[in-house]
Amino acid sequence: MAMAATRAPWIQSASSPTLGAEGNPIEAAPSRLFFRPRRRCPVSASIRAGGARGDGSQLNNSGAIELNRAPLDSSSEIASKDSPTLPRPLSRADLSGGGNGSRLRVAYQGLPGAYSESAAEKAYPNCEAVPCATFESAFDSVENWNVDRAVLPIENSLGGSIHRNYDLLLRHKLHIVGEVKYAVSHCLLANHGVKVEQLKRVLSHPQALAQCEHTLTKLGVVRENVDDTAGAAKFIADNKLEDAGAVASSFAAEIYGLNILARNIQDDSDNVTRFLMLAREPIIPGTEKPFKTSIVFSLEEGPGVLFKALAVFAMRDINLSKIESRPQQSRPLRGSECDKRYGALHYFDYLFYVDFESSMASPVAQNALKHLKEFATFLRVLGSYPVDTTHA
Repeated sequence: MAMAATRAPWIQSASSPTLGAEGNPIEAAPSRLFFRPRRRCPVSASIRAGGARGDGSQLNNSGAIELNRAPLDSSSEIASKDSPTLPRPLSRADLSGGGNGSRLRVAYQGLPGAYSESAAEKAYPNCEAVPCATFESAFDSVENWNVDRAVLPIENSLGGSIHRNYDLLLRHKLHIVGEVKYAVSHCLLANHGVKVEQLKRVLSHPQALAQCEHTLTKLGVVRENVDDTAGAAKFIADNKLEDAGAVASSFAAEIYGLNILARNIQDDSDNVTRFLMLAREPIIPGTEKPFKTSIVFSLEEGPGVLFKALAVFAMRDINLSKIESRPQQSRPLRGSECDKRYGALHYFDYLFYVDFESSMASPVAQNALKHLKEFATFLRVLGSYPVDTTHA
């Protein structure tokens, strides 16, 4: 039996869709949501597409996303902490750990001793850090209620963006509820008794190897990619290798009983990785401290379209702190009208990931997204969350 949801008092619907004989919406004027600003308005950090019939997007069995040009108003998710029929959004007090005394289980990618484990413990002190083999398994662990949160890297000051996690953010339904910046200090590890001159190869995660490019080039060693830094340290220790080293943390050296041959071998001393804190439910955004909002959208091909999209923020004095483009995997190429000289042209169909410095509780941010939705073919809010203002 379907249960009617209680509408929050600060949401008004201009119209409701008419249903056909099979229960499908008849094409008519789309339902729109209007926001009456109020103090500390509990707007959910999610405007995401729903099913397959003209409501924004469709998830197929493989997890790829097909985007349609349709208004997103009818599928916008607005959660209220006062509504018993909607999932309870996380409060900002939930960010630091379980308020009921229980330890949060927080997933991270890698083995014990990975930098992600340290980032998880910085984000959620006294948590139970749960290692996962892959980024995707960390997403799955949260969605399947095996853990409470996940802390995963999204970008590094030297190596750039972690594109896999951008793709997974779109493929899964988790919400960004926070961020944490962690200063990375790489060490060159080897078994006890092994000297630097004996090393023929060095193992580590590709990002870690890239961040130590100059040092490893001077050593003249072969670089071998593995899944994570701690995994490289464990492999060296388990196999008692005498011609190989690992780039990993000092914590990994302690766990796996390795010797630290050199510290701080990264090319730049300011080596910081930004991690995202993910949960099943969004937090209630506020305005009493700096907030950041992350969105993803797509546009039609045409001159000046991206300029128009970014202008909705500039005209409202909203600063953009990040923009990332990724080819749309379910529709990598888009055809265009025929050119007289070259015939039909094809372009990559892109998704744009943007972070902007404003809270979804702000009417200015809400108006900016309403404006963007007028010409975006797809729009989803990934999260609205406090900015990490602590030292990495």
